[in-house]
Amino acid sequence: MSTTAIRASAGTSSAGMVRTGSRPRRHYGTHIFLTVMAVMWLIPLGWSLFTALRPVASTNKYGYFSFGGDFNFDNFVQAWTQGGFARYFWNSVIITVPAVLLTLFFASMMAFAVSRVNWKFNITLLIMFTAGNLLPPQVLAAPLFEMMKHFEVPYSISDSGNMLNTYIAVITVNTAFQIGFCTFVLSNYMKALSADLTEAALVDGAGIWRQYWEIIMPLCRPAFAALGTLEVIFIYNDFFWPLLFIQSGDRLPITTAIKNLQGQFLNDYNLMAAGAIITVIPTLVIYLLLQRQFVAGLTLGSSKG
Repeated sequence: MSTTAIRASAGTSSAGMVRTGSRPRRHYGTHIFLTVMAVMWLIPLGWSLFTALRPVASTNKYGYFSFGGDFNFDNFVQAWTQGGFARYFWNSVIITVPAVLLTLFFASMMAFAVSRVNWKFNITLLIMFTAGNLLPPQVLAAPLFEMMKHFEVPYSISDSGNMLNTYIAVITVNTAFQIGFCTFVLSNYMKALSADLTEAALVDGAGIWRQYWEIIMPLCRPAFAALGTLEVIFIYNDFFWPLLFIQSGDRLPITTAIKNLQGQFLNDYNLMAAGAIITVIPTLVIYLLLQRQFVAGLTLGSSKG
């Protein structure tokens, strides 16, 4: 066989291998599983929205598992006014925004210390911060309540002279509990960044603070977007700590506003469903606005060597 024929045969066979190997693998099982799980997660939200759009009279007449009757937004209007959601939503903003910012700031400094600085207790401190998340909040409820009760503050901050019934107590505890998780995520992300960045900055005379603030922090924006989205959802939806530390009704967050929709002898579940939907709307809006940054923050570090 001639050389030309051999080359042509080899080219044909290799092209066939490329065409055969380039076929995308179809993961039908994965797609079916993800679709089923997505539907299962959306069913409660969809059913709550369906119930909220129906007047209680239609539900009593036709039943919950029916499509008869009217559909309107009267339950949402009544829930907003009766539950005082405007005031409770502002309370949630006062608690959530500082708590998220403080959590990301302190966690980023700790993550930088354990991932970009070589010293003796890197792994030990990282384990300690992460281990704090393993404790259930209910275990520390009594000690933290007594601590806030005996921590004296000026009466200009608290009516009782201690940390109870203040936003500061809820912000402090939420920040302390979330720092461990954020430190773990940010430290892994910072470890994936090239060491040449900080080494070159060190040669140019940049100190630790400048390396942290001007070099590492800008590169961690996708991670901050992902963690910021998660932390807003976690702290905004928190019900336990505000209910434990805040005793005044006018300072409670929006997650406790639904109890104002409960009747003395009978509960209007259509009205309560509308209140629950109103509570969920801010977190859905934040997630949709930061969806691209959220996904980028979760996947960007996975491709780094």
